[in-house]
Amino acid sequence: MPNNWPRWGLACVAGLIFPLGLAPFDWWPLVGLSAGLLFFCLNPAHCRTPLRTGFFFGAGFFGAGVSGVYISIHVYGNTPVPLATVLTVMFCGGLALLFTLQALLFNRLASRHLGWQVIQFASVWVLFEWVRSWLLTGFPWSYAGYGMLDSPFAGWIPVIGVYGSSWLIVLLGCLWVSALSRPQRAPRWIITLFCSTALWLSGSLWSGVQWTQPLGTPFRVAAVQPNVPLKEKWNPRYRGGILRDFVERSARLSESHDIVVWPESAIPGYRDQLEAVISQADQDATNSATTLITGIPTRDTGGRYNSVVALGNGSGTYNKQKLVPFGEYVPLEGWLRGLIAFFDLPMSQFSEGSSDQPPLMAHGLPVASLICYEVVYPDFVQRLGRDAALLITISNDTWFGDSVGPWQHFQMARYRAVEMGRDLIRSTNDGITALVDAGGRVIATSPQFTDAVVMGAVQPRTGHTPYALTGSLPVLVFALITLVLGRDRP
Repeated sequence: MPNNWPRWGLACVAGLIFPLGLAPFDWWPLVGLSAGLLFFCLNPAHCRTPLRTGFFFGAGFFGAGVSGVYISIHVYGNTPVPLATVLTVMFCGGLALLFTLQALLFNRLASRHLGWQVIQFASVWVLFEWVRSWLLTGFPWSYAGYGMLDSPFAGWIPVIGVYGSSWLIVLLGCLWVSALSRPQRAPRWIITLFCSTALWLSGSLWSGVQWTQPLGTPFRVAAVQPNVPLKEKWNPRYRGGILRDFVERSARLSESHDIVVWPESAIPGYRDQLEAVISQADQDATNSATTLITGIPTRDTGGRYNSVVALGNGSGTYNKQKLVPFGEYVPLEGWLRGLIAFFDLPMSQFSEGSSDQPPLMAHGLPVASLICYEVVYPDFVQRLGRDAALLITISNDTWFGDSVGPWQHFQMARYRAVEMGRDLIRSTNDGITALVDAGGRVIATSPQFTDAVVMGAVQPRTGHTPYALTGSLPVLVFALITLVLGRDRP
């Protein structure tokens, strides 16, 4: 019986290095190397254990990449260390099972020809990233394509989106690992160098294309980062001070800015309970001809919502559609609610907003408002932001603590700006608050865990990138066709 532990160990190491290619490390070649090493481990001619090989990769991948959920469960969910550890391991292990299925599917369909194997591996990788976007409400985190954001290939992003970028970076990773594994094979080096150079040059050409155009004059923007601890936000003892700060700071910033943005749930109470506060802020913003945008919980006869509202020289209310399991609603609530503190977090009884809500308006222009987790869903943002002049995302990344989570979340928000060709305003409770231009470049930002206001100018834009017009469907269809087409015929 062959000893498979070296193969499984290499697969686990390959998974562990993947997050180093994403924010905050940004060693983007490691994304391709990670995928390429898994491709090497799953060589159909030698691998007889694709399920376990895929699982070991997935365990390293999610163990290193998303185990920061432990902070949410233990620190903010008040769950004892042993139980929080078990829940984190179950979460990462459950996600790792997806890589077992991905590895098995590749093993079953892989061609005998190396060229087709590389193409099929990239295609099955992308298809399983897509599966992660909707399975069990979705967890579209740690996509390979995010590694391209600050790479020489970034020009491809507004053309093919994150799934297409994932396909390219995985393809390159497989080519390079294949060439390095057989350095004496000259054709492999020729193909690898040709593809890398062609994609780099074409990406450089795409980078010079202005897909969208300025619309009117830039807006002066202030994005507030209030840095309110979670233990204080929902404590009635601190509510008065939080509300006074909101009203006074909003009025002060409105005097010199066109748009003022506060983060998710900046106001700790339902809107119908705090109409006096809202009316005062609305009047102050109106007097200054400023659009004031803030997160605030709302409720009506249909349910309770995590919402964002536009006041002053703006209008509209948007109710969040993509809710976070356990954070904003509890699956199997009748069984789990009250079982442990983690299943009874503040504001964990929200309902989904409808899918046909009109956009918020700011100075007469439509803006796509995305609340926290929603910005990580590429096609959801494509649908909401296609005809918007600006993207606005508000969040409370306090739940991630000082893990890599807030940086990965910010990277994905920047990526959406590039995909859509729109400037983006991001306001969070304790970081990372920032203004980002349509090319994904950070205009202004603030340190984490500080009370700060990020100020600068953003440019409303019109027009569409190729990705904004098509979404991810062409890439997904291409991946499916190439996966099946490459299969050897009997």
